[in-house]
Amino acid sequence: MTTDTATGSLAELEQLAAARQKIVSELRKAIVGQDQVIDELLIALFSNGHCVLVGVPGLAKTLLISTLARSLELRFNRIQFTPDLMPSDITGTEIIEEDKTSGKRVFKFIQGPIFANVVLADEINRTPPKTQAALLQAMQEREVTTGGQTYPLKPPFFVLATQNPIELEGTYPLPEAQLDRFMFMVHVDYPSQEDEVKIVAATTSAYESNVQSIMSGDDIIRFQKLIRKIPVSDYVIDYAVRLARATRPGRSDSPDIEAVSRYVSWGAGPRASQYLVLGAKTLAALKGNLTPSVDDVKRIARPVLRHRILTNFNAEAEGIKTETIIDRLLETVPEGHRK
Repeated sequence: MTTDTATGSLAELEQLAAARQKIVSELRKAIVGQDQVIDELLIALFSNGHCVLVGVPGLAKTLLISTLARSLELRFNRIQFTPDLMPSDITGTEIIEEDKTSGKRVFKFIQGPIFANVVLADEINRTPPKTQAALLQAMQEREVTTGGQTYPLKPPFFVLATQNPIELEGTYPLPEAQLDRFMFMVHVDYPSQEDEVKIVAATTSAYESNVQSIMSGDDIIRFQKLIRKIPVSDYVIDYAVRLARATRPGRSDSPDIEAVSRYVSWGAGPRASQYLVLGAKTLAALKGNLTPSVDDVKRIARPVLRHRILTNFNAEAEGIKTETIIDRLLETVPEGHRK
């Protein structure tokens, strides 16, 4: 990298870091607390990934996502997933329309709510697998195909799916292979007592948040491309791969073979390594740094790995959570040797 190139990249990264601060300031007009959730959403957005948010009702998940869309000049659509929702209710449908000049009848495609920049798939586990698959296919391919025609989804395209962890009756949990399509699983927890007091005071008063737009869709795409160009040392990539491979039972290179073999049925695949590195690059960029560190990989390890490690009956019987296994691996996986 030449001096001029490095200087230009640093200037752009400083712009991104400053924009991040402004975005967070705008979100603060409507959202109290949830700092970690906000950080993880922004990392996924600028990484061009998608998120699953897990949290009980009433924690402002929808408000947070819609406010984020407003602060970024992005088109926002919410899809309420229900048992009777059909794939065409998401992707769109073709209708017969009569041409008034010729009298001929032609098919016209009516776009569904998936045609937006930010899509909230609310309670995605409430709808059958066929409808879930329609959303996940659009997420993966970033296009919709119907009637032999393909319609691209305009970038930036960011899907946030929510799941309610307390009501499981009548739900269709996403299989692990489909969960793997999401870059992060974000846990939305209860607010602290101090934050909850602020929330109640604000929401029971006449206060109205006036969120300003900070960044356009074109700016987001530009920064997404910039992040892809950020160099990463072999040392950091090696650590990310070591961490992902350590989650897989039956491997001799795992530093905590007994714990993983005893409590894990399936570990994370190669996509986890990719997201660990990409997420670390984005985290570094949002801080204005030219390259990520091992600490950046560790910082985003939990949202990347928590839905990619499948625990077994032993873990359930002994009360061992996925988070506990990830924490153990972060303590035991060696960083390797710098070259």
